[in-house]
Amino acid sequence: MVAATDRPPATYRPLTIASGIIAAAERTPDKIALQEGERRLAYRQLAARIHQVGQAAIADPGLRPGDRAALVAGNCLEYAEIVAGLSAAGIAVATVNPRQTAAEIAYIIADCGARLVIADGPRAELLADLDLPSVEKRLVIGPELDAWRDRAAARDPGIDVQEWDAFAIPYTSGTTGKPKGVVLSHRSRVTTFFAMAAEYGCYGPDERYLALAPLFHGAGFAFAHAALYFGGFCEVLPAYEPVLVLRRLGENGLGGTFMVPTHFHAMFALEPKLLERYRGLDLKAIVSNAAPLPQATKERIVDYFGPGLLHETYGSTEGGIVTNLRPADQLRKVQCVGQAFPMTRIRLLDDDGAGVADGEVGELFSNGPTLFNGYFGMPEETEAAFRDGWFSAGDMARMDEEGFFYLVDRKKDMIISGGVNIYPREIEEVLFRCPGLRDVAVIGRPDDYWGEAVAAIVVADPDAPADAAAILDFSAQHLAPHKRPKSVAFIDVLPRNAAGKVLKRDLRAAPPAPG
Repeated sequence: MVAATDRPPATYRPLTIASGIIAAAERTPDKIALQEGERRLAYRQLAARIHQVGQAAIADPGLRPGDRAALVAGNCLEYAEIVAGLSAAGIAVATVNPRQTAAEIAYIIADCGARLVIADGPRAELLADLDLPSVEKRLVIGPELDAWRDRAAARDPGIDVQEWDAFAIPYTSGTTGKPKGVVLSHRSRVTTFFAMAAEYGCYGPDERYLALAPLFHGAGFAFAHAALYFGGFCEVLPAYEPVLVLRRLGENGLGGTFMVPTHFHAMFALEPKLLERYRGLDLKAIVSNAAPLPQATKERIVDYFGPGLLHETYGSTEGGIVTNLRPADQLRKVQCVGQAFPMTRIRLLDDDGAGVADGEVGELFSNGPTLFNGYFGMPEETEAAFRDGWFSAGDMARMDEEGFFYLVDRKKDMIISGGVNIYPREIEEVLFRCPGLRDVAVIGRPDDYWGEAVAAIVVADPDAPADAAAILDFSAQHLAPHKRPKSVAFIDVLPRNAAGKVLKRDLRAAPPAPG
């Protein structure tokens, strides 16, 4: 029996975000790693910039391992070098949603105590007049960042970074209150990369990937940077434009991409003639994540792009990818999010912490090497998110006899009407099939008699809108009486965060709109 030791073996090398990219650069230095519009960056250049960013931060403003920086930018070519370069010097990067208000961004910068802020032009202008006490240096992406970086030597800073150290601190969307910093280790995301490569088949040195989701988000970052970690090619789109996405997938030999449900909804809202032009693209994988994918939308994706491509994953910034429904099961397993992801274990527990039987609903807890380190500066909130070392994002699920998981709903979104638990997602799945609807969310409204009453908030299809009577009639045909909406309200667009999740807190806080 081998005795445990406090010291790693002499051959130990930590898994870090930068290490895979540097290795890829040594193997194929002249290969194009990144493209954004007409701009391209070879692996040799990317590796040099990663080293330079780390060296520059150490020199000015004198950052040290354990310090934090903030990156406030839309999708751009520089994202990878900034995050990988700073984290290779032991500096964790708060990747901030650039669409937030100045006050929201200032809160995050103050919360993590960032000493360095790097922003793109619009965000730099937004923050220009703000007092940011912790910040010692501000840089604007473009000539100013280039000059700062290029003054530094293109060599490894030589910092002893461990794989369990933080490389990034993305912030939660704040759907239930103030955003929390999610401390992600190098190990958590590198192990995610390896699992993605095994599961999706669109990562590797010969693969070409299209990054269109926001890079500040945990999933958007992982899906794009896995391509670079394994020496592939990644094209970055600054913004999502459905026609451009279809054209790039068709013209640039791109084999894989990651999209959230709202991306698909916008794509399928294009004119039929335009959609037909791109039918039959030669792809390897399409991955959907970050918000529930309605079964009706899944069926349309499979019909349009073809079988054998679509994966639907479930996960969280804190837990990484937890489950995946593979292409062969997309139509066989209805409203399902698949089986446990590689290296991940799952338990469904009741309120007392006991496991539930197959087919019964329980809170989903996961465990594995992709888990986050904790919430930044919030030990009590971190402890509350775990039960005996297993993490929960607050989702309710059931498991069938084959080990496939079905998300029922968020625990906090459950409606209790007349003493009966009602899960909005089940109702939403039905209403998505109602003619004349473009989008839908179901919430509970306070009710003197029932306690809570089911309410549907809908976005009508502008070409053939359904009215409230038609929606209620459709519900009566397809839902049990206690699950049928008691009211229908129309809205121009559902409020969503950057990951595509509906902000139901905002819907519940708004006064009921007339139906």
